[in-house]
Parts: sequence; structure tokens; C-alpha cells
Amino acid sequence: MSSSGAVHPIYNTHFGLVCLSSLLFSASFNMLIPELPDYLSGLGGAEYKGLIIALFTLTAGISRPFSGRLTDTLGRVPVMAVGSIVCFVCGLLYPVLTTVSGFLFLRLIHGFSTGFKPTATAAYVADIVPRERWGEALGIHGLCFSTGMAIGPAIGSTIKIYSSMNMLFYASSVFALLSIIILFNMKETLKYKQRFSLHILKISRKDIIAVEVLPAAVVTFLSYMSYGVILTLIPDWSDHLGIANKGLFFMVFTLASLLIRFVAGKASDKYGRLKLINIGLIFLIISLVVMAFSTSSEGLLLGSAIYGIATGIVSPALNAWTVDMSFPEHRGKAMATMYIALEAGIGLGALISGFIYQDELAKIPMLMYAVSGVTFLSLVYVWYRLKYKKATV
Repeated sequence: MSSSGAVHPIYNTHFGLVCLSSLLFSASFNMLIPELPDYLSGLGGAEYKGLIIALFTLTAGISRPFSGRLTDTLGRVPVMAVGSIVCFVCGLLYPVLTTVSGFLFLRLIHGFSTGFKPTATAAYVADIVPRERWGEALGIHGLCFSTGMAIGPAIGSTIKIYSSMNMLFYASSVFALLSIIILFNMKETLKYKQRFSLHILKISRKDIIAVEVLPAAVVTFLSYMSYGVILTLIPDWSDHLGIANKGLFFMVFTLASLLIRFVAGKASDKYGRLKLINIGLIFLIISLVVMAFSTSSEGLLLGSAIYGIATGIVSPALNAWTVDMSFPEHRGKAMATMYIALEAGIGLGALISGFIYQDELAKIPMLMYAVSGVTFLSLVYVWYRLKYKKATV
């Protein structure tokens, strides 16, 4: 609250610009996901489908300590720009490197994009919004990022159906370029900036993990393994159940997520982060079981909608909980820690499911049941925190 008692105007130009940039950035790399498994198979690398997401998340996770440190030293805006630039360049190179090894190399490089931009963006949002409205603001920002996740796959699959994969790659690059242009008009929020030097890139063990936010990281890791499984298996499962546009699953779950995020963010500010995370994880487990049971496109899309509701509840509460526990001078490192856990969860889920799957559709329900069990472990941990620990609100 301001000294005059007026409500802080979080819906200002800077907040709007960062949200729009994140929407375009999210759409840029998400529009590729539904079509990449078939594309890799066409290159002769069907057995490497699990690496499509795993390699991407590997470099995203490795780059987090660096992006967190750079966010806290060079500034939020330059680090956001680096993430979008990587997406722009990779979109141009996919049509050039058309071997299996070249494709996998680009997936490795592409991961640096999400290793940089979301870390700096979360710190930027926390800088411009008062503490008592972090949940609401991060929920709205997440809504915009999720809008990109919704429109990206749908646009991507449509482009692939009516044009070509190369055109899809170029479209991805254009979206990334637009997200970069928006950043030019954004004001830096880091008060004490340093000039870049190689010394800044020297990372010690204390720079990698913000110990104070480990509880949020544990929940993030366990709950996001399911997303790695979904990204790896759902394109094939959608095709098997008769869904021609493979982006439809992602559009349904993201639209469901959008509808709940605004309310969920405010609710986490009012009722506490852990209570909302607890509810979201229950929905998450239900959605995975529904997907495993599905024998029709309608059943799969129902599971998708429930999954969207779950992530719409869990994601803003986890982000706000992380910010709650962080120290202001190390906010970049704190967000990087949470995102390292996120990328590790997604990557491990994708790697294990891809290794076990091996294009055998009968294994998909079993893998869905298995990851619902992993998600249950995160729920048990939250129950423990609710019962024996004092939640940070």
C-alpha cells in the first residue's frame, strides 16, 4: 500500500510490457513442441524422442545459476533479452541443421532461452509489485506466459498442416524477435548494476542454490516431473486417440489454466501459499489418472482441462512462495533455484518416460500412473509442511 492508502497500481505500462514479452517468448518455443517428435522420427531419430525435452531442460537448468547471478548483477532486462535472442537464433538454425545430431545439438542450445528469461522476468515482476500483491501479479504474469503456451502449439500445428516445418521454425523465430523488441522499452529495476566482466560468470557453490527456498524447490521438482512425461508422450497419445491437431491438448489445458490463475493468485495472497498448492496437487493427481484411463479424445481433453486447472493453481502459488522466502538482494538466485528444480523435474520426467516408452503406446497409461505416484509424494511433503511447519505467507 502507498502512504496515501491507495492500492498500488500493478497494472501499469512496465508490467504490461513484461507480460506481453513473456507471452510472445512462450509462444515462440512452445509452438514447436507438438510437431518435434514426428520431425525427429522423420530425421531417423525416433529412439531419441525423450531427448527432445530432456536436452532442452538440461541446459536450462545448467544456465540457471549463471542467469540468477547475472540478474542480480547486470540487471533484469539484459538477462531477459538473452533468453529471447537464443530463441530467435535457434528458430533460424533448425532448417539448416537437418541431421539427428544437429537437431539434438540445437535442442541443447535452445534450452538456454528458458534458463535466462523466466528467471529475470520473475525478479523484475517482484521488483515492481509490492509484497502483499506478489501472488496476484505473478498469477497474472503466469496467465500471459500460459497464453503463449496455449496459442503456440495450436499455431504451430496449424502452420505445419498447411505449410511446412521450416515455416514453423521461422514463425518461432519471428515471435522471439517481437519479444526482444518489446524489451527495448522496459526500464531496468536493479538499483546497483555492475559492468559485465568474466569474473561475474565465476560461480561458486553458494551461488548455485538459494538454500532458503529449498522447500519450494522440492515441491516444484516432484510436481513438474509430470509435465516432462506429458510433453514426451501426449503428441503420440493424441494421435492415437484421433486428435489431428496435436496442439489441441496443450491449448485446452492452458486455457483451463488461464481461467483459474487470476483467482488462484489472489487466493494465495489471502489464504496462504501451501493451502493453494495442496489443492492444486490433488487436481494434478486426478488429471494424470484421468489421462491414463482415457480411451477417447474426449477423455484425454477432460484430463487436459483438469491438468490446466491444477497448474493454474500450483504455479503462481509456488512462484510467490519462492519470492516470499527469498532475500531481496538474492532474488535472482532464489528464482533460479526454483527454476533449476522445475527444469530438473521436467527433464527427468521426459528422459525416463522416453527411455521406457520406445514408441510402445501400451506403456503410456502405466507411465501416467507412475508419475501420478511421484506427484503424490509432493502432496505428502506439502501436508508435512502444513502440519509441522509454519507456512510463509
